[in-house]
Amino acid sequence: MKLASIRSACGTFRVNAPRAAGGRLSGLPRRCFPGAVSNNRITIRTASAAAGGGTSAKFSVKYGKRLEDEDFSEYDSSLGEIVHITKEELAALQRKTPKLQPLLAIVQAGDDYTVEINKKIAGKIGFNVTQVCLKKTSSEDEIIGELLKLNDDPKVSGVYLHLPPASLTSRVINTLNPEKDVDCITDMNMGRLVQGNLSRGFVPPLAGAVLSLLQKHDASLEGKTVLLVGEGPLKVALHCLIERNGMFVQSSHSNSNSLQSQVMHADALVLLGAESMEIPSTWVRPGAAIIRCEHNIGSSSRSGLGYLAAAYRAQNVVQSCSRWLQEQQYRPWHLHTLKLQPLNPVPSDIEISRAQTPKPIDQLAAEIGLLPEELEPYGRSKAKVRLSLLDRLHSQPDGKYILVAGITPTPLGEGKSTVTIGLVQAMSAHLKLNSFACLRQPSQGPTFGVKGGAAGGGYAQVIPMEEFNLHLTGDIHAITAANNLVAAAIDARMLHEATQSDKALFNRLVPSVNGVRKFSPIQISRLQGLGIHKTDPASLTPQEVSAFARLDLDPSKITWHRVVDTNDRFLRKITVGQASTEKGQTRETGFDIAVASEIMAILALSDNLGDMRGRLGRMVVGTSRSGKPVTAEDLGVSGAVAVLMKDAIKPTLMQTLEGTPVFVHAGPFANIAHGNSSVLADKLALKLVGQDGFVVTEAGFGADIGMEKFFNIKCRASGLKPNVVVLVATVRALKMHGGGPNVSAGAPLPREYIDENLSLVARGCRSNLRKQIQIAKLFGVPVVVALNAFRTDTPAEIDLVCQIAKECGASDAVSCQHWSQGGRGCLELAQAVKEAARQPTNFQFLYKTEMPIVEKIRTIAQKVYGADDIQVSPEVQRKIDYYNHQGYGSLPICMAKTHLSLSHMPDKKGAPTGFVLPIRDIRASIGAGFIYPLVGTMSTMPGLPTRPCFYDIDIDPVTEDIIGLF
Repeated sequence: MKLASIRSACGTFRVNAPRAAGGRLSGLPRRCFPGAVSNNRITIRTASAAAGGGTSAKFSVKYGKRLEDEDFSEYDSSLGEIVHITKEELAALQRKTPKLQPLLAIVQAGDDYTVEINKKIAGKIGFNVTQVCLKKTSSEDEIIGELLKLNDDPKVSGVYLHLPPASLTSRVINTLNPEKDVDCITDMNMGRLVQGNLSRGFVPPLAGAVLSLLQKHDASLEGKTVLLVGEGPLKVALHCLIERNGMFVQSSHSNSNSLQSQVMHADALVLLGAESMEIPSTWVRPGAAIIRCEHNIGSSSRSGLGYLAAAYRAQNVVQSCSRWLQEQQYRPWHLHTLKLQPLNPVPSDIEISRAQTPKPIDQLAAEIGLLPEELEPYGRSKAKVRLSLLDRLHSQPDGKYILVAGITPTPLGEGKSTVTIGLVQAMSAHLKLNSFACLRQPSQGPTFGVKGGAAGGGYAQVIPMEEFNLHLTGDIHAITAANNLVAAAIDARMLHEATQSDKALFNRLVPSVNGVRKFSPIQISRLQGLGIHKTDPASLTPQEVSAFARLDLDPSKITWHRVVDTNDRFLRKITVGQASTEKGQTRETGFDIAVASEIMAILALSDNLGDMRGRLGRMVVGTSRSGKPVTAEDLGVSGAVAVLMKDAIKPTLMQTLEGTPVFVHAGPFANIAHGNSSVLADKLALKLVGQDGFVVTEAGFGADIGMEKFFNIKCRASGLKPNVVVLVATVRALKMHGGGPNVSAGAPLPREYIDENLSLVARGCRSNLRKQIQIAKLFGVPVVVALNAFRTDTPAEIDLVCQIAKECGASDAVSCQHWSQGGRGCLELAQAVKEAARQPTNFQFLYKTEMPIVEKIRTIAQKVYGADDIQVSPEVQRKIDYYNHQGYGSLPICMAKTHLSLSHMPDKKGAPTGFVLPIRDIRASIGAGFIYPLVGTMSTMPGLPTRPCFYDIDIDPVTEDIIGLF
């Protein structure tokens, strides 16, 4: 870099420093460059008028004193001052954050007294130093490997590279995180210095030390000329800082022909790394200062200069820690939205998605206040978000919590996901309100079956929609692997128990390794569950050995199925164990679709990794012959399952067509599980949007299923309380509930759904819509009806729906055009939701969990579905008695019921009354934390239709573009 350009670049630097003796430069951020001070000595000389022209007279400097004791009052005043101020700065930080403890990491090759000096200074100030000792022959890659670890360690506030010059290659230096570069050696920090951006970088402390010495000169140097002789990074830093301090800078080389002339006109002279250079006193103006920075001074690192440099380094460490704390605070959003240009007619979903270029995911993350270390990118357009965000923002107030539910849908679906996306696009892109959508991850089953994906549609969707609907970040595959590992463990255990004696089984379960036998932690957990408080395998009695080794599962009472994420009806019932190697251990079992796994429900309800690990261990997989529940913890497999799920627990960040943020996480079936996206996604989003922001999350199917479970199960698990319910309706569904003909997926719509028919609309509103509004108001939450308008809806039909919805108790009811217009078409809904969120809520659960299981079921049936009563068979009652005996009676209820009717009869539309709800079976998801009664026949493994979606899906082998996906 040419100094001419440096002078220009540094022209804006100004430091107005005090002239008090021993004082610091107030314009500098209280730090100086320590860089390799153990290999430098600063001496200062001044020309003396009395010298007579022989040699220059040495100026008195306190930094040459050897320091052995601990009395800082004997040190130079600058050293004592910087230690005192830094200690006060750290104390102020620790008063706000008591657990804060800065840490300086010194990467060194060989021993050096400099390390001890840093430890002493750190001890005086009150923080810790750790050493990373490398061999002098360490390779570049070995050094970089250590730096990468230190970069990623949040406990490390600063890193000092005390390495031989040959090891400080450009690649090594620039591997160091600039935010931890307390010696200001990285190109990034040097660039920040040159540009004047000192708010993020560090002022080179050695350069600051030179300025400090210049300030001690008897005559003020402000406006005077300083000559720098030599080369290197220190020269660049000094050039910038001296100019900023109000002095003029000239530069030269030791062999320059004009050196004598430049020295004679300089008010101060700084010699950089020129050990052999001597400036005759006859060259130096009377009263001018000479500062010599020499190399390789060996043991003089024990001098006061070494301590002063360590003190400046310590101050950098504390400053780095202070900046880190500041970064941990909530960050206001700076969201850059994407422009939409809707076309008419509206193209296919995939054409719309491809026409929009999503922002890089790290850019979106930065815009909404995520830190780089909180993001785990999966390609360019999606990323996992680490749960450490919750710890960082634990004191940040939550935003408003909005639930999108729906009326009882047709088999085609009524567009809850589309409304959710349109609403957040309207809020963020048009009303400039922080808003976040939280959606469920779609299953491969409907994607390749008949329903299609769940990314929204039209101009209100998540992009890239192909990635959203296909695999995403692999969460469902992780659930499949984890679920099937449990299934394999069940059958393997049954086989081994059936073919081995107690002793042989125990010896294999607790093998001798290198002559030592010991229980694994999960085996000790099982022993404690059996009431056996022993840790030595040899101390167990034969009875205890048998109790420990044998789960004694009853093959007819195993409740755990295998799963696959494909609609495969022929796996609903299978027989396993037919190979000769299974020794006759055959039994009937079956497959569920992957999202029906209890592990998916656990993922959606877990509050953190520890909570998920505990829930996975409590999963009941079957019953022993003695009638005791057998858990995944008993099998010894729950820890391994948690390992398979360690990445799946992190929500996936994506974006809408207008560049607003979306969390995609979890995806349980709403008719057999609770049917909502995850607790963690909602909690993370509520922190990120801020107190005045909005999080819009979606419930599955109609309000009678998805919304009821959201309130009674998810809100109990999360402790969160919603502010508004958005109830999605369509004219099409209302006509069906008003008496219109059946609607079938894949078949043309009857004329009644295309032509205007106000009587059908009115009857549908006064039956199903009214009932669903009443259900929401049972929980004390305001309701806004969102009419998802189709092209065939007439203005009269739309006005009629909005009018009747308000008459039925909705706070507001508006028509939405988001499918064809994006967020702009949902502005009226966004305004209505914003207004409703200002209303006071009186949220309450429908029942207390302490109520008997039967009474909880009856409460849901009567108050939500409109049933007269429930019918419980003797077999169901026996299971209920068993659950009560096992201590499961206080769990909430998750009804497994058809989504196509408020009743248990799919063909009964509107708001049926006068029926008795039959409970044909009841099961328990103990890990997920609910009891689920089965109402009617519920399939956990869908089948493919005659003409599935996969007929239209293909790939262009040249461009790799997906063809025919919606």
